[in-house]
Amino acid sequence: MPECLFCKIVEGKVPSQKVTETESVLLIPKRHVAESAADLGPEHAALLAELFALASRIARDERLERGWRLVTNVGDDAGQSVYHLHVHLLGGRPMGWPPG
Repeated sequence: MPECLFCKIVEGKVPSQKVTETESVLLIPKRHVAESAADLGPEHAALLAELFALASRIARDERLERGWRLVTNVGDDAGQSVYHLHVHLLGGRPMGWPPG
C-alpha cells in the first residue's frame, strides 16, 4: 500500500521511535494484511497471537502491572485514521468504563 503511513514506517521511509518489535509485528503487522479488525479471519490467528504477546511484553517492560488496555479502532466513527491493522497500548493511569 504505497500511501499507507504504517507501511512507510515499516519500510523506514517515515522515522519512528520503536519501543520493540518482532520479526512480524511492532503493534502493527509489518505486512499490510488488513485495514482493520473487521477484515480479520482465522488465517490471521498466528499474527494476532504474536501481536498480543508483544503487547504483553511491552506492558511488562513499561511496568504497567496495575493494568493496561489494547484498543483497535474500526472505521471513521470509531476514530480510525490509519487504515492498516494496529492496536493502541494504553496504560499508566486509571481508566474508566465505558471507554469513549
